[in-house]
Amino acid sequence: MISVDNAYIVQYLKSHFEKEILNIEEPYGFLTIEVKKEGLIALLVAIKNDSVLQMNFLTDLCGVHYPESPNRELAVVYHLHSFINNVRLRLKVFIPAADPQIPSATTVFDTANWMERETFDFYGILFLGHPNLKRILNVDDMDYHPLLKQYRLEDGTRTDKVDSFFGR
Repeated sequence: MISVDNAYIVQYLKSHFEKEILNIEEPYGFLTIEVKKEGLIALLVAIKNDSVLQMNFLTDLCGVHYPESPNRELAVVYHLHSFINNVRLRLKVFIPAADPQIPSATTVFDTANWMERETFDFYGILFLGHPNLKRILNVDDMDYHPLLKQYRLEDGTRTDKVDSFFGR
């Protein structure tokens, strides 16, 4: 029996998707792999359907905004879990804010449906091929995406508070 751990997953992905992998990290033992958006769906299908890996549960999908990273302002983060092997994997895909489009993972994981809608609602990321991409938590006529770091956190006339104390 094959022991599936982070080293095995890295070896598998490097042998099958070397051109799609941009970075590999392991913060606090949590394997985190940055991939190109063009190879994302093929990679998700492969690790879900692989008889050894069996990464068949999408735990979470969310967006992140990095306003000071040129051409990498937005990220979509996928948390995957293999119950059979009891291992987890984090995938990150960075996209430019000028073109916030990424393929939808709903063809691979049904659970991606609502998570992609929430990410669209709060970050404005368009999931191409999503069956019903619309707002679910904010009002339909809202003309902005509230989790984008585009607005000051505090009133600009106040001198006692600085945005840098709040992660900006």
